[in-house]
Amino acid sequence: MRICFYFLVIFIAISCETKEIADLIIYNADIYTVVGPDNKYSNIAIKDGRIMALGGDEIQKKFQATSTRLIDAHGNFVMPGFIEGHGHFSNLGKSLQELNLLKTKSWDEIIHLVEEKVKNSEPGEWITGRGWHQEKWSVYPGQIYFGYPDHKKLSEVSPDNPVMLTHASGHGLFANAKAMEIANIDLETLDPAGGAIIRDNAGNAIGVFEERAMSMIKSLHQDHLNSIDPAERHEKWEESIELAMEECLKKGITSFQDAGSSFKEIADYTDMAYEEKLDIRLWAMIRRSSEEMDGKLAQIKVINEGDGYFTCRAIKTEIDGALGSYGAWLLDEYQDKPGFKGQNTTSLEEVKKIAELAKKNDMQLCVHAIGDRGNREILDMIEEFYRDQLYSRWRMEHSQHLSLEDIPRFAELGVIASMQAIHCTSDSPFVISRLGEKRAKEGAYPWRTLIDSGAVVTNGTDAPVEDVDPIQSYYASVTRKRPDFDQPFFPEQSMTRKEAIASYTIINAYAAFEEKEKGSLEVGKYADIVMLDNNLLTCTDQEILETQVLMTMVDGDIRYENPVNALNQK
Repeated sequence: MRICFYFLVIFIAISCETKEIADLIIYNADIYTVVGPDNKYSNIAIKDGRIMALGGDEIQKKFQATSTRLIDAHGNFVMPGFIEGHGHFSNLGKSLQELNLLKTKSWDEIIHLVEEKVKNSEPGEWITGRGWHQEKWSVYPGQIYFGYPDHKKLSEVSPDNPVMLTHASGHGLFANAKAMEIANIDLETLDPAGGAIIRDNAGNAIGVFEERAMSMIKSLHQDHLNSIDPAERHEKWEESIELAMEECLKKGITSFQDAGSSFKEIADYTDMAYEEKLDIRLWAMIRRSSEEMDGKLAQIKVINEGDGYFTCRAIKTEIDGALGSYGAWLLDEYQDKPGFKGQNTTSLEEVKKIAELAKKNDMQLCVHAIGDRGNREILDMIEEFYRDQLYSRWRMEHSQHLSLEDIPRFAELGVIASMQAIHCTSDSPFVISRLGEKRAKEGAYPWRTLIDSGAVVTNGTDAPVEDVDPIQSYYASVTRKRPDFDQPFFPEQSMTRKEAIASYTIINAYAAFEEKEKGSLEVGKYADIVMLDNNLLTCTDQEILETQVLMTMVDGDIRYENPVNALNQK
């Protein structure tokens, strides 16, 4: 009897020692894993920042101990955290520090915001903002040139402060008289290659600078920033990064793909990851000229620093500008600007040099291409570059306006269409006027045609060009509608709901070579999770727009919790 008791004690002791214990279990959840069969999981167990098990109530019995934290999801929708597939991380943070013009509806409203800012600014201090878009104003100024007002009202309210207001697309800016005076802009100033200074009928600059011409003003502002004490400047930058992380987590984003960082930013992000200062996972493209990058990429390239918090394994360049500022490079002329076909902003020769560096250093090439001519030129280049082989996962950033004959080439060449659904509905008020009905119908934001052809299509917002909110972009993906306008933009190109969720999770992970670590809820992957109050697969279209982020987790840690939702936690 004593021997039996002895062995029973030993058995219990061994069982206790070998039992796997979860750090956290989320239960009573409506779980969508994204990949695999639609199993009705209600419990997810997490240990050491990774998913250890999925199932039903047996998960608690198997993995729970007194040390295990429990979160009751109250039946809410649990899915992988959103991955922002193309945005500008530091610019997102910067946009939260300056005038936010995204929701402005008139030129007078912008003038008023600048006037109020001037009241609290020292003479000579730069005033900056971003987000205006002339095509989205409900009230238009009386005198316009190529769709823009002139700078006179702006200059009147800011006579002693240089002003730089960046277009929502990032491909144009508005400057006041003071900024143009400092830049020595006059009747004799020539347009730079790949850019334009917009002028009135007398040849006077109205204040709008498109594409490469923006550098005439931006370089002055950068000189001003460079004059600030480096420590103060870095502190301001770190503050912007904190703001960007908070904004992303609040909106359910656990990973962010940054579309163009400097050498210094790459180094700073690497340090932040190493020092465990990043609250979301960041993946970045280096963006510099071929001359600047040559010989330096081996030192810049970094993968999974800080246990998967920072990676730089891609290079960003561009071939054209944006449709809104007439910068998209088109095969045929703009319908509302006869004789003009857009801007080739970076020479093909330079893009090829950058492609060679990408191949040499085993990095992804990511090319901004919006117009059908721009996309064709890059597809031709890739086909020539790798005539006998497909180079893995090179990306076309935006891929907005395509010729029908070029759409199948994405799948044939293995080129990822890195798209942003929200651009479609945001741009819809002016797309037909720019392209005409036929071109808009056939090749403007053609997600359905691309997907059906076998292409990989991602999703995102291009923040701060648009609000970084993935719910808004998801709504655009499945409805092709604007929230304020019920008429859809060629709805036959819509994604299914499952496709749209995949485009914001596992497909974005794939586009960054990270699909084995994130993008779906599977055993062994990072516990990067978002909890929503609506099931995005089954709720109504209107309910999509009303969906609230209840909780955002990275590495199994709660990084954001909606204060108005009292989730029972133990």
